[in-house]
Amino acid sequence: MIKILIADDQELIRQSLQIILGLEKDFEVLDSVANGLEVVRAVRKEKPDVILMDIRMPEMDGVVCTQIIKENYPDIKIIILSTFDDDEYIFNALKYGASGYLLKGASTSELAEAIRKVYQGTAMINEDIASKVLKMFSRMAQSNLAIQVDEQQTANLKPTERQIVSLVGHGMSNKEIAGKLNLSEGTVRNSLSVILSKLALRDRTQLAIWAVQTGAVNMD
Repeated sequence: MIKILIADDQELIRQSLQIILGLEKDFEVLDSVANGLEVVRAVRKEKPDVILMDIRMPEMDGVVCTQIIKENYPDIKIIILSTFDDDEYIFNALKYGASGYLLKGASTSELAEAIRKVYQGTAMINEDIASKVLKMFSRMAQSNLAIQVDEQQTANLKPTERQIVSLVGHGMSNKEIAGKLNLSEGTVRNSLSVILSKLALRDRTQLAIWAVQTGAVNMD
């Protein structure tokens, strides 16, 4: 059962999401709250697996809240759910550890799929803004936000792990990587955990950023 917390300042949206997600047999909606401060309090009490987080909320917005939650509860997955496709919001949400970014126009099936995938460790980004994310990664390669990985850590990567890093840098999902390398999705998922451990990176997003910054997208 995937435990979900909903955060949105509009009551109608909170209620609608509760009803829609409550129909999924593998979902349990723990609570719905109206701002970032309430998210922090609810997380301490409920310990959700996934948070659906609105960007613009009173008291504390979704970006700041994402940063606080991921610093204190790194295992909780966060999907930013917003009407805004502003570059700065996307960048900051992913930088602070969000696992997904979907526009509120996404269908019920898309939202349910996104929740299941981020719960399993896959990043989910709305197709409409995926190209913006890739452009941001490229710009970050020229910025002062470079993610540092020791050369010895990189040297410890096996050939298949290097291929996986490259494909993650190209924005491929676990399923796509599995098909490309003729592996099972479970093998890819386990390999990603090993890669993140070897490189001392927090999550798939950091790995993708590092791969673009360093040219590791061409490691294979």
